[in-house]
Amino acid sequence: MDLSTILKSEAVRVVTSASSKKRLLQEFGDLAASAYGLEASRVVEALQERENLGPTGVGHGVALPHARLAKIDSVLGAFVLLEKPVDFNAVDRQPVDIAFALFAPEEAGVEHLKALAQVSRRLREPSICTKLRANPDSATLFTILTESDKVQAA
Repeated sequence: MDLSTILKSEAVRVVTSASSKKRLLQEFGDLAASAYGLEASRVVEALQERENLGPTGVGHGVALPHARLAKIDSVLGAFVLLEKPVDFNAVDRQPVDIAFALFAPEEAGVEHLKALAQVSRRLREPSICTKLRANPDSATLFTILTESDKVQAA
């Protein structure tokens, strides 16, 4: 699975004003609404419900919030680079400045897990995270996230 199949360039944003985990989740709701036409309040609610089960901050400044949503047919992604890291209750207690959210259909099983694994592998690469942090431009971030699909396939 390529990230380019689940992530639209319109779903990539640099955020300057998120001051908390709650505000970051609201950013994802707004982003999902503008890029995919999803209902922002429902996205935020679903992400928060998942966070209540256990934080999705995976360490090294990275979070992978995810949720299942009604009325979508495939896994969708959204990416946020934060100018100022926020506390996300990550496993290593480090604040988060890179966040990739996944939205999956309610009945999605393997597809959701494959997407989560793909994003996790990508953002576990220190070189990719360094490039993301050094390029606060949405178009460049989208290219960085999706270009390694092409490199790995070659």
